[in-house]
Amino acid sequence: MPHDYAVTSSQLLVDAPILALRRDTVTMPGGNDATREVVEHLGAVAVVAMDERGRIVLVEQYRHSVGRRLKELPAGILDVEDEPELDCAKRELREEAGLAADTWGVLVDLVTSPGFAEEAVRVFMATGLSQVEQPEAEDEEADMSLEWVPLGEARDRVFAGEITNSIAVAGILAAHAVVSGEGAVRSTDEPFDLRPTSMARRRQGRGDGDLKKV
Repeated sequence: MPHDYAVTSSQLLVDAPILALRRDTVTMPGGNDATREVVEHLGAVAVVAMDERGRIVLVEQYRHSVGRRLKELPAGILDVEDEPELDCAKRELREEAGLAADTWGVLVDLVTSPGFAEEAVRVFMATGLSQVEQPEAEDEEADMSLEWVPLGEARDRVFAGEITNSIAVAGILAAHAVVSGEGAVRSTDEPFDLRPTSMARRRQGRGDGDLKKV
């Protein structure tokens, strides 16, 4: 039988607005205990938005953790309590690209860094695009630039090492497989079982209520 990695104790080390860090004591095969640090996260969504010419939207945003600007998909954190993933994706597409879409499907679900973080991301594909009013950006997003790139060129940039954001890599390659007839999108009604719940449960328990951005 597979081993049951039971958590015997847990300590919250850091509790920040969009992530937290805890240390769990976990039972190991053979009866020993080991500690594991886990970065908690609210989860996120991203969007491969493709127009009728086969181009997708890429944004370039400064990421302080790596000290450089990265080419990425429009994306955002699931930081509104109980907000459906699709609603969050629509909001982020409007806020980051000034776009709305008529047709939506699920491309891939992924866990970005399972060795130490619980962040999980649902990547959508959106078509039938139209321009909508874009709200004023703040912080790093105020410095964000936008580029329309043919999907095939975006795939080539992935293999050339020019697009390195893991979410963008997964979304672009999945979208290219769909357009090439080698894959298919899933229904947006499919549950996102990987969506993290640790931070949301703890904040509800202490009465934080709304988990909107700070």
